[in-house]
Amino acid sequence: MIKLTVMYPTTPGARFDHDYYRDRHLPLLQARLGAACKGYTISKGISGGAPGTEPPYVATCDIFFESLASFEQAFAPHVQEIRGDIPNYTDISPIRQISDVVV
Repeated sequence: MIKLTVMYPTTPGARFDHDYYRDRHLPLLQARLGAACKGYTISKGISGGAPGTEPPYVATCDIFFESLASFEQAFAPHVQEIRGDIPNYTDISPIRQISDVVV
């Protein structure tokens, strides 16, 4: 199993609409990716490692797939639409990482 992690760094003055991300963007992504998307989680940053510090990320998302090939095949036809929706909820440039899920 692989995981696509999308991270939105905390950026002073930046905009991030958590409701839109949860209620519209991720359901859009899941609808377009279909059965290739095995599920996802969304995390909202609330604190850094030390009390009273800013979280390094305002939000992160983990999206799960059986394989890198299944992700690539499902995502490729919809990449423009999915990435085109980003300005509807944020002006932060996301950081993406694909990982092999070990446990």
